[in-house]
Amino acid sequence: MRKTILLAAVLMLVASVAHGQLGTTAPTATVAVNVNAEAALTIQTTALTLSQSGTNFTDYSGTTNFTYFIRTTKSGGTGSIVLQVTSDFSPAGGPSVGTPPTASDHLYYSCTVPNPSNGTATPCTGPVNSSTGSQTNVAGFNADSRSPKAGVASSVTWGLSNDPLYQTGSYTATITYTISAS
Repeated sequence: MRKTILLAAVLMLVASVAHGQLGTTAPTATVAVNVNAEAALTIQTTALTLSQSGTNFTDYSGTTNFTYFIRTTKSGGTGSIVLQVTSDFSPAGGPSVGTPPTASDHLYYSCTVPNPSNGTATPCTGPVNSSTGSQTNVAGFNADSRSPKAGVASSVTWGLSNDPLYQTGSYTATITYTISAS
């Protein structure tokens, strides 16, 4: 009987030690992520009507507000915001970016682009004449530029020459903004 009790005690000890060892070697997993350069742009003022105030034939003006989000590569990265007039004013007879009625007519802009949380934004030095044939600069960003999660509020302030040769009427043009990061 004594051997049976001793054997039972030894078996219980072995079972409790084995059970305890299972609990101390928990399985593990690894999580990895590659954080790449990335950029996004939200335009708040998607339909802007330029207006005129002041004396006769002063330029039309208005502001497009936008928010940018950017993360450039830590070493050697860059970023940019550019725009282009992708559809010139229509209908015919009014202002035109591609073929203005007078050579001095321009759709021009200046930029307000604050720095991101980390890094530097270099806004355009205006006024910049917009173009139908190529993109024009709004802002550039240096390496390791990182905006806050909420983005950075910015703007483009527009001006349009007020030429007496324009026919009366309503005219629209399409501006396409592009943001990039590397």
